[in-house]
Amino acid sequence: MEMAVRKIITLGNPILRQKAQPVSKITKAEQQLIDDMFETMEENEGVGLAAPQVAVPKRIFVAKWEGETYALVNPVIEWRSDDLVSGTEGCLSIPRVQAEVNRHLKIRVKALDRNGNKIVIEPEGWLARIFQHEIDHLDGILIIDRSDDLYWVVTEVDEEGKERTRLIPTTKSAIIAAFQKRKTPVRR
Repeated sequence: MEMAVRKIITLGNPILRQKAQPVSKITKAEQQLIDDMFETMEENEGVGLAAPQVAVPKRIFVAKWEGETYALVNPVIEWRSDDLVSGTEGCLSIPRVQAEVNRHLKIRVKALDRNGNKIVIEPEGWLARIFQHEIDHLDGILIIDRSDDLYWVVTEVDEEGKERTRLIPTTKSAIIAAFQKRKTPVRR
């Protein structure tokens, strides 16, 4: 089967707030989902993507960092370092929003790979951040739940035709309201 780009659901879709279900058996359907998730992540210039973001409430995520790719099924964080590091995160399901989020510097994750083999990975730094972000998605947690330092990302073109990006401080309630407005049908 060929890979396909799937639609990424956005804030307001209830699937993003559900706890994803464990995968009992990895079949061709799950392997196809993983392939499609990689394709979707690449197409949208992401570094990670969880199955709930493509409207599939299963405990699967994919990631790509520094040329390495990862597909984890039923991931569980077994250990977290005491060290926390703040970093700026975006989310494909909350476009044009960034948050300053504290994450553990190092973690240990046990999971299954795409073939059902047990694996243990100990990511640190930015890869650990990506894993924590995607595992949050599997538990219905979003970056707007992890931070009060939230920003709209606004790109503007100046008089000289140069693009400039500005971060405008905002709140969780303002972000939720803005995404609800996008879902509201136009009344005639």
